[in-house]
Amino acid sequence: MWSRLPGISLLVLVAPALAQETASTETPTSPIRSPDTLGTIVSLGLGLVAVIAVIYGCAWIIRRMNGMTGMNNNAIKVVSVMAIGTRERIALIEVGGQQILLGVTPSAIRTLHVFDEPVVDAGNASSGEFARRLHTMMGKSWTAPTRND
Repeated sequence: MWSRLPGISLLVLVAPALAQETASTETPTSPIRSPDTLGTIVSLGLGLVAVIAVIYGCAWIIRRMNGMTGMNNNAIKVVSVMAIGTRERIALIEVGGQQILLGVTPSAIRTLHVFDEPVVDAGNASSGEFARRLHTMMGKSWTAPTRND
Protein backbone atom coordinates (compact mmCIF):
# COMPACT_ATOMS: atom_id res chain seq x y z
CA MET A 1 0.00 0.00 0.00
CA TRP A 2 2.88 2.39 0.79
CA SER A 3 4.32 1.66 -2.58
CA ARG A 4 1.32 3.17 -4.27
CA LEU A 5 1.39 6.37 -2.22
CA PRO A 6 3.91 8.25 -4.41
CA GLY A 7 1.85 7.45 -7.53
CA ILE A 8 -1.41 8.63 -5.96
CA SER A 9 0.17 11.82 -4.60
CA LEU A 10 1.67 12.54 -8.01
CA LEU A 11 -1.75 12.04 -9.60
CA VAL A 12 -3.38 14.39 -7.09
CA LEU A 13 -0.80 17.09 -7.81
CA VAL A 14 -0.93 16.73 -11.62
CA ALA A 15 -4.75 16.36 -12.02
CA PRO A 16 -5.59 20.09 -11.61
CA ALA A 17 -2.89 21.02 -14.13
CA LEU A 18 -4.24 18.50 -16.64
CA ALA A 19 -7.79 19.77 -16.15
CA GLN A 20 -6.67 23.35 -16.70
CA GLU A 21 -4.74 22.40 -19.83
CA THR A 22 -7.70 20.57 -21.39
CA ALA A 23 -9.98 23.51 -20.58
CA SER A 24 -7.61 25.99 -22.20
CA THR A 25 -7.20 23.92 -25.38
CA GLU A 26 -10.94 23.92 -26.11
CA THR A 27 -12.09 26.77 -28.30
CA PRO A 28 -14.33 29.14 -26.44
CA THR A 29 -17.88 29.05 -27.69
CA SER A 30 -20.26 31.96 -27.67
CA PRO A 31 -21.13 32.97 -24.16
CA ILE A 32 -24.47 31.83 -22.82
CA ARG A 33 -26.81 34.78 -22.84
CA SER A 34 -29.90 35.22 -20.78
CA PRO A 35 -33.12 35.37 -22.81
CA ASP A 36 -34.28 38.80 -23.90
CA THR A 37 -37.62 39.00 -22.11
CA LEU A 38 -38.78 42.28 -23.63
CA GLY A 39 -37.90 41.14 -27.13
CA THR A 40 -39.75 37.88 -26.64
CA ILE A 41 -42.87 39.66 -25.37
CA VAL A 42 -42.82 42.12 -28.28
CA SER A 43 -42.34 39.29 -30.77
CA LEU A 44 -45.25 37.30 -29.30
CA GLY A 45 -47.44 40.41 -29.21
CA LEU A 46 -46.76 41.23 -32.86
CA GLY A 47 -47.47 37.63 -33.84
CA LEU A 48 -50.78 37.72 -31.96
CA VAL A 49 -51.78 40.99 -33.63
CA ALA A 50 -50.90 39.51 -37.03
CA VAL A 51 -53.04 36.40 -36.43
CA ILE A 52 -56.01 38.49 -35.26
CA ALA A 53 -55.63 40.75 -38.31
CA VAL A 54 -55.67 37.71 -40.61
CA ILE A 55 -58.86 36.41 -38.92
CA TYR A 56 -60.63 39.76 -39.29
CA GLY A 57 -59.42 40.05 -42.87
CA CYS A 58 -60.82 36.62 -43.75
CA ALA A 59 -64.16 37.48 -42.12
CA TRP A 60 -64.33 40.74 -44.09
CA ILE A 61 -63.57 38.92 -47.36
CA ILE A 62 -66.23 36.28 -46.66
CA ARG A 63 -68.83 38.99 -45.94
CA ARG A 64 -67.92 40.77 -49.17
CA MET A 65 -68.10 37.56 -51.20
CA ASN A 66 -71.65 36.77 -50.00
CA GLY A 67 -72.89 39.86 -51.81
CA MET A 68 -71.15 38.83 -55.05
CA THR A 69 -73.10 35.60 -55.52
CA GLY A 70 -75.60 37.31 -57.80
CA MET A 71 -78.63 36.41 -55.70
CA ASN A 72 -81.27 38.99 -54.88
CA ASN A 73 -81.80 38.59 -51.15
CA ASN A 74 -84.71 41.06 -51.16
CA ALA A 75 -86.98 38.71 -53.13
CA ILE A 76 -87.47 36.22 -50.27
CA LYS A 77 -87.87 37.32 -46.66
CA VAL A 78 -88.06 35.04 -43.65
CA VAL A 79 -90.82 36.58 -41.54
CA SER A 80 -90.81 34.14 -38.63
CA VAL A 81 -89.39 30.74 -37.66
CA MET A 82 -90.65 28.55 -34.85
CA ALA A 83 -89.07 25.32 -33.59
CA ILE A 84 -91.54 22.46 -33.31
CA GLY A 85 -89.15 19.70 -32.31
CA THR A 86 -85.42 19.22 -31.98
CA ARG A 87 -84.89 19.33 -35.74
CA GLU A 88 -88.30 20.35 -37.08
CA ARG A 89 -89.34 23.94 -37.71
CA ILE A 90 -92.21 25.95 -39.13
CA ALA A 91 -91.16 28.96 -41.18
CA LEU A 92 -93.28 31.81 -42.49
CA ILE A 93 -91.67 33.36 -45.56
CA GLU A 94 -92.77 36.18 -47.83
CA VAL A 95 -92.30 35.86 -51.58
CA GLY A 96 -93.69 38.40 -54.02
CA GLY A 97 -96.23 39.81 -51.56
CA GLN A 98 -97.53 36.37 -50.54
CA GLN A 99 -96.74 34.67 -47.28
CA ILE A 100 -96.10 30.94 -47.32
CA LEU A 101 -96.04 28.65 -44.28
CA LEU A 102 -93.35 25.97 -44.66
CA GLY A 103 -92.62 22.83 -42.66
CA VAL A 104 -88.89 22.21 -42.49
CA THR A 105 -87.45 18.83 -41.48
CA PRO A 106 -83.95 17.42 -42.00
CA SER A 107 -85.14 15.43 -45.01
CA ALA A 108 -87.75 17.71 -46.64
CA ILE A 109 -89.32 21.15 -46.93
CA ARG A 110 -93.09 21.16 -47.51
CA THR A 111 -95.61 23.90 -48.15
CA LEU A 112 -98.22 23.83 -45.40
CA HIS A 113 -100.32 26.81 -46.42
CA VAL A 114 -100.23 29.77 -48.83
CA PHE A 115 -101.87 32.91 -47.42
CA ASP A 116 -103.69 35.22 -49.85
CA GLU A 117 -103.15 38.27 -47.65
CA PRO A 118 -100.22 38.80 -45.25
CA VAL A 119 -100.75 37.33 -41.80
CA VAL A 120 -97.84 39.17 -40.17
CA ASP A 121 -96.31 42.44 -41.33
CA ALA A 122 -92.66 41.55 -42.06
CA GLY A 123 -91.44 45.07 -41.22
CA ASN A 124 -93.24 45.40 -37.89
CA ALA A 125 -92.69 41.97 -36.37
CA SER A 126 -91.62 42.86 -32.85
CA SER A 127 -90.12 40.47 -30.35
CA GLY A 128 -92.10 42.05 -27.49
CA GLU A 129 -95.41 40.95 -29.00
CA PHE A 130 -94.07 37.44 -29.53
CA ALA A 131 -92.93 37.21 -25.90
CA ARG A 132 -96.30 38.51 -24.69
CA ARG A 133 -98.17 35.92 -26.77
CA LEU A 134 -95.85 33.15 -25.61
CA HIS A 135 -96.46 33.97 -21.95
CA THR A 136 -100.20 34.12 -22.59
CA MET A 137 -100.12 30.69 -24.23
CA MET A 138 -98.14 29.30 -21.32
CA GLY A 139 -100.80 30.60 -18.91
CA LYS A 140 -98.67 33.28 -17.30
CA SER A 141 -99.39 36.96 -17.26
CA TRP A 142 -97.01 39.49 -18.81
CA THR A 143 -96.67 41.52 -15.61
CA ALA A 144 -95.84 40.13 -12.22
CA PRO A 145 -98.94 39.36 -10.13
CA THR A 146 -99.66 41.64 -7.23
CA ARG A 147 -100.04 40.18 -3.77
CA ASN A 148 -103.13 40.97 -1.75
CA ASP A 149 -102.16 40.15 1.82
